[in-house]
Amino acid sequence: MPRESGNFLENNMNAKVRTVLVACVALFVAACGSSPQSLIVGKWQVSGAQVGGVDDEGAAAAGKAIRMSAEFKNDGTARITMMGQTLQGTYKINGENELVWTMNGITTKGKLRVTATELDVTDAANRTIKYTRM
Repeated sequence: MPRESGNFLENNMNAKVRTVLVACVALFVAACGSSPQSLIVGKWQVSGAQVGGVDDEGAAAAGKAIRMSAEFKNDGTARITMMGQTLQGTYKINGENELVWTMNGITTKGKLRVTATELDVTDAANRTIKYTRM
């Protein structure tokens, strides 16, 4: 039984289009799945500081001089390291942009902005510590 060449080509093209559409949808869903909780996990190093939205070179230099870094894990634990000394604690993210962390029994809250490579934490006095992923 002979095949109609037009029908075969049309079916083949439809299959390719469907495959490309499925791949595009999968990539789109994966890109949208980057929540602050998944983005914050990892090691971060101080890269700068701001006070009132203005760069504060002195505070940034101090953070770098004491080799300040932070590490956030999937299980809600966190570590802050300064001058080679590490403090253990916990953290959680409320909503999309509030970081609550507890170190040595002291709980602080800050506004969170996190991307794949940058982390900014701003306190109630509008002081921001900027981190970059290590």
